[in-house]
Amino acid sequence: MEIILGLFQHKLFDCFLTGSSSVLNGAPIFSKFGDAMDPLAPTQITHLFQGDGSVSERLHTLHNRLLETSPQVCRIACAIYDHSSDLLKTFVNSTRVGNAIQAYQAKLTEVPSLLALAQQGQCRVIDQIPLSIQAGAAHSNWLLEQPYLSSFTVPMYDNGQFLGFIFFDSDQPNYFSHAVQRDLLLYSNLINMALSSELSAVRAILASAQVARDFAHLRDFETGAHLERMARYAQLIAQGVASTYKLSDETIEHIYLFAPLHDIGKIGIADQILLKQGPLTDLERAEMQTHVQKGEDIMLKVIGDFGLDHLPDSQVMRNIVACHHEMLDGSGYPRGLKGEQVPIEARIVTVADIFDALTSLRPYKQPWPVPKAFAELDQMVAAGKLDGFCVQALKDRIATAQWIVASYPDQR
Repeated sequence: MEIILGLFQHKLFDCFLTGSSSVLNGAPIFSKFGDAMDPLAPTQITHLFQGDGSVSERLHTLHNRLLETSPQVCRIACAIYDHSSDLLKTFVNSTRVGNAIQAYQAKLTEVPSLLALAQQGQCRVIDQIPLSIQAGAAHSNWLLEQPYLSSFTVPMYDNGQFLGFIFFDSDQPNYFSHAVQRDLLLYSNLINMALSSELSAVRAILASAQVARDFAHLRDFETGAHLERMARYAQLIAQGVASTYKLSDETIEHIYLFAPLHDIGKIGIADQILLKQGPLTDLERAEMQTHVQKGEDIMLKVIGDFGLDHLPDSQVMRNIVACHHEMLDGSGYPRGLKGEQVPIEARIVTVADIFDALTSLRPYKQPWPVPKAFAELDQMVAAGKLDGFCVQALKDRIATAQWIVASYPDQR
């Protein structure tokens, strides 16, 4: 552990030891100092970011410890970067003063100041936020409404690849001295490690699922485009119902990441049933429905193999796989759950899955226009089968939904 921490420490301190400097609106964003680092210091706080609980909960615990030595750091927030979409997305935060910004994302290439930090591996200090930040962008407007007067931004990396940013904010101007920066970089090491570890495990699970699909020659409608659309619809819906169902950015990200696993159990269904062109017999339909239990069994095995059974996000994964065919009126399968018994993450994925099925080409149907698909979803809400808030969230974002339909077509 000390060796790993040392490697991260070297990565983060690289920028301070080069002697380089840059300026953002007159504020220095890259400093140099020669304070000696206590090599044992990281081990004294490592335990704070280990153990059970969500990343949000662990970040809150770590913030409590940080406040003992840096009482004016009133906010810590992490944003993670999606390379496939160029989106920098809010993920977790611990906010003691001010209001947290949530469900926010922006293209990194459209934020030149942060893009430069990510590309150059630089850390940034803003000593006077009101004098350095200009209103106009949504994030800038939010920041200027908060009581924060200075900030410290640290880029994160995972095996040399940009992962995201850690933002430290203070309600005091000129708070982030060289000594404070030095201490915060120790905490940044731990946060970086925790996020890298968690996201790497998720990526490994997703990669394992893809390998399983490839070996099983799963074709049907489980194409890469279908999985990409599913994930993006689920993210749209989750963002839209976040306030209604109190979903954190961490939960929204996990729904986005795990949505493509919903039908993983179909790798255990025989091709003559899975790929059948005509209607299924009662026996074939019963066999097809076993894909839910097969998928749950696969996920339990994978979660156990990766040692994730104690983490809250593993339950999100299981709920998506196990409950995405449940209906709120109890007419779904395999358990016939009703109403609140159906987890919100499963309700979100169910709406995303049905919408994609309606708007996609299938062996038995042509793709439906988006308005017709929404009309069908509304009928299912009226019948008590689907969550009305989830359907409305997707309808409220119809322009984005149509963009997803057009941008990720199936290759036939």
